[in-house]
Amino acid sequence: MKIYDTKTAPTPRRVRIFLAEKGIEMEYVQVDIEKGENLSKHMRAKNPIGKVPILELDDGTCISESDAICTYFEALQPAPYLFGETALEKGQVMMWQRQVEFCLFMQIGMCFQHSTGYFKDRMTPVPEYGKEAGINAVKFLKVLERRLEQSEYIAGDKYSIADITAFCSIDFARVVDIKLGDEHPQLTRWYQQMRNRPSAKA
Repeated sequence: MKIYDTKTAPTPRRVRIFLAEKGIEMEYVQVDIEKGENLSKHMRAKNPIGKVPILELDDGTCISESDAICTYFEALQPAPYLFGETALEKGQVMMWQRQVEFCLFMQIGMCFQHSTGYFKDRMTPVPEYGKEAGINAVKFLKVLERRLEQSEYIAGDKYSIADITAFCSIDFARVVDIKLGDEHPQLTRWYQQMRNRPSAKA
């Protein structure tokens, strides 16, 4: 099996970190999204919407979307549990994963796409939308700051996929000048923990 990947993009990085946490080695095939390689007929046959990452199994079956790929590997190799182990943990992890994805990861992505015009050859940037998305992302950092006053990790006392998504979000946010500051002591503490994990280099 192999994963079609783009090293500079935040979404594929989530999968790489997830697999590194589980100790799963993988063949990665690099796709140049700046040049639009992901939009080729060959790649759209693997994922009709032309996004990476894509997991291709040995029989040719393809699974796209980072959450779906991670879910597949969690089922294959549950430990360490990154989606939670008990019913309660699973519910809490997925709750925070969804909130981080919608309120931080996607907002930063929209801020990047609509503010920078990086993909203007294939979409119509709306600068006002990009600005608003950035504002929304900054607001959600306050939510995470309050959450991390109560727990070591975002979904509770165990590291999870919600931490991976938040970490990749905050790292990528620097390209649109959204950074942690003095008003984020708990997030800064948590972020340093994330950076110190070997998987952060994946």
